[in-house]
Amino acid sequence: MSPKHPVYKKFSRDKSVGVYMGRRDFVDHCDTVDPVDGVLLIDPEQLKGRKVYVMLSCTFRYGRDDMDVMGLAFQRDVFLCTRQVYPPLQDRERCIHTQLQERLLHKLGHNAHPFFFEFPDNLPCSVALQPAPTDAGKHCAVEFEVKAFCAENQDEKAHKRSSVRLAIRKVQYAPEKQGVAPSNETTCEFVMSDKPLHMRVTLEKETYYHGEPISVTVDIDNGSNKDVKNITVSVEQITNVVLYSNDKYVKTVAYEESTDTVPSGTSLKKVYTLCPLLADNRERRGLALDGKLKHEDTNLASSSIVKADVLKEILGMLVSYRVVVKAAASGLIGSSEVAVEVPFLLMHPKPEVRLRWIWSLRTLSAPA
Repeated sequence: MSPKHPVYKKFSRDKSVGVYMGRRDFVDHCDTVDPVDGVLLIDPEQLKGRKVYVMLSCTFRYGRDDMDVMGLAFQRDVFLCTRQVYPPLQDRERCIHTQLQERLLHKLGHNAHPFFFEFPDNLPCSVALQPAPTDAGKHCAVEFEVKAFCAENQDEKAHKRSSVRLAIRKVQYAPEKQGVAPSNETTCEFVMSDKPLHMRVTLEKETYYHGEPISVTVDIDNGSNKDVKNITVSVEQITNVVLYSNDKYVKTVAYEESTDTVPSGTSLKKVYTLCPLLADNRERRGLALDGKLKHEDTNLASSSIVKADVLKEILGMLVSYRVVVKAAASGLIGSSEVAVEVPFLLMHPKPEVRLRWIWSLRTLSAPA
């Protein structure tokens, strides 16, 4: 294979079956989802008359393995699809759907057999909640897996020696077309104050990429008789676990506390810059992260884009982000909190868009 097109492969311990795949990330484009394709390489002598099956699964895990009680696992299969690969049920040529399969079949020979799955359009994307540093084992996550196994029939429990599992991910990329730059505002009126306090918060755009600074414009017109101080700007991640309950986690992933003040009868317009990164939140238990493959690092979970007419309950975990600006309006009679929230999307760009984005950043940072 070309070095530009890596092939991922993994074999069962008894070498009876091996899985070959050209990628492990499959993109949900909202209107369509990339199909899962690959090739199984079998050893007929090791099969000893058994059949070979391949399974695509989506599992929602909401507890560790060691939390299983009385044989009841803390997980739920959201989607399972099993197909017989050997002996083939139809002509091999009719099962070939991609050029990668053609090349692998040509290279691996007559003991190689193609497989192909299409995702339903209502499955969640790969996401997990970050465990505490002292936690061990698997934790709350939506996981995808391709499993090949040898058995007398597809309902028979597969032996570990004769089965192989390969983790994959279902991901979403940021839409190329930006929406309207989000903004929000609030007006507060106070007792014994002739004029109100007005605060407006604006972002430059709707969608930000992971690692990209977020510029937050805060515009305060203080016509009240109170002084505004203790201005804070933060980015919050909101995770709704909707599959088995309605748990909601709100975590601050970036924060700035300002010493700026806005005395009565004055105004302030200032841009604050925040950059939410996983590197600054490694110790935060319950933070939603993008699903990761073994030995790979990950990042804060991407915003969930929910398709129309899809039940939210089946999507496992829904992730969203918002900028929150708070300030204290203090006067002779106590203090009041003023707050404005502005939602936005935090996602990865498509690979081709990412290359253009990185090139533009290098161009801007290059010396004149």
